[in-house]
Amino acid sequence: MPNETPRLLIVDDDPGQRSLLDSFLRSQGFDTVVADSGEHALKLLPNGKFSMMISDVRMPGLSGLETLQRARKGFPSLPVLLVTAYTDIREAVTAMRDGALNYLAKPIDLDELLATVRAATGIAQSAPLNLGAQKNLPPHVIAQSPLTIALFEQLALIAPSETRVLITGESGTGKEVVADVIHLWSARATGKIIKVNCAAIPETLLESELFGHEKGAFTGASAMRIGRFEEADGGTIFLDEIAEMTPPLQAKILRVTQDGKFQRIGSNREIRTNARIIAASNRDLEAEVKAGRFREDLFYRLNVVELNLPPLRERREDILPLANLFVSELARNRTRLAEATADCLKNYAWPGNVRELRNAIERAALLSQSELILPEHLPTKLRDAAKNAAPVLSLDSQTMDEIERTAILAGLKQHKQNRTETAKALGISRRALLYKLQRLRQQGFQFE
Repeated sequence: MPNETPRLLIVDDDPGQRSLLDSFLRSQGFDTVVADSGEHALKLLPNGKFSMMISDVRMPGLSGLETLQRARKGFPSLPVLLVTAYTDIREAVTAMRDGALNYLAKPIDLDELLATVRAATGIAQSAPLNLGAQKNLPPHVIAQSPLTIALFEQLALIAPSETRVLITGESGTGKEVVADVIHLWSARATGKIIKVNCAAIPETLLESELFGHEKGAFTGASAMRIGRFEEADGGTIFLDEIAEMTPPLQAKILRVTQDGKFQRIGSNREIRTNARIIAASNRDLEAEVKAGRFREDLFYRLNVVELNLPPLRERREDILPLANLFVSELARNRTRLAEATADCLKNYAWPGNVRELRNAIERAALLSQSELILPEHLPTKLRDAAKNAAPVLSLDSQTMDEIERTAILAGLKQHKQNRTETAKALGISRRALLYKLQRLRQQGFQFE
């Protein structure tokens, strides 16, 4: 029947990935059924009346390609979308030859996924969702800029799933704050969120911190200690600066991501944890993988969903609201920013991002002896930045939009539609580019 809700079969051996696709596509109005293997999917197909199948490629038992080939025999017209973390051109060619509708790489771009599913099932493109507005942001979280609003709208879709999340971005952009919001908006909110800064703990102690140890396991181990993974059971564990882990420890983290099992130091007994893993890094982990400093298999296990936090200079609408928030937290009652001070804050590039902004306000609040924070209370480099700021050309918004659109389209053409390289050439984050492309799509522009 034309008005029936399309039914999608999601096939993936990774519970986190299944949960993400299931919750996201359900939120978009689709009916979903999940299978944890190719064999399971083939049993469901005959009576499922499915409009589409979405399958991982690399799975134990039947692979996604083998599942596709067998499904084609009984259901030759069923659209099949293959998803994999391991981008292999030969596999892609094989998939297309065997009738796959498309081939997406992990971490999945949810906008791209949704567009593909809607096109395959004949569902018209609807207006962008505003799910972020339906969630209550904590009082200390600011989302005024379009980039930040788009980020939290995506978080509203991701948080309810059980999927692992990798948060990337420059130092000081607020990765820990985002991890807190994911936990708050998840079904695990009543449990603990345990935070471990992998760069702040000596290498010799980090394994014990994460997994615990038995009494007498090493010199100084005078008592048994429960590790952070065990403590986070039923909740969330946030592994900040995960790129600082040594390869041997990365191998042990890999096992926890695979089956939730680990051992305390000095013990042979396996312990199971049901902790959702959120990892973060200010390094380019793909580059770390290529350089041999980070395990490729761990990178793909952690990077089911990647959230790249834009630097503060790309979300300038957040600067003054954040500054006013910090003033209210750190200054005396009724203290406020002078207009000239606000101009200084807006004209600075903020290489240290939100952390640097907070430090600047804390310093200014200490120096101010009145109800006004003046430019003289700010660090010298901020005042100098305001003095040296280039005059802004008077261009109307339509002209600015046209200039931006021309630059983006030219960049995509020059870099053969590669989003990452285009973003680098334009001097913006990949997330900023994706947001701008989404806006252009809504205006009727098409991209490969």
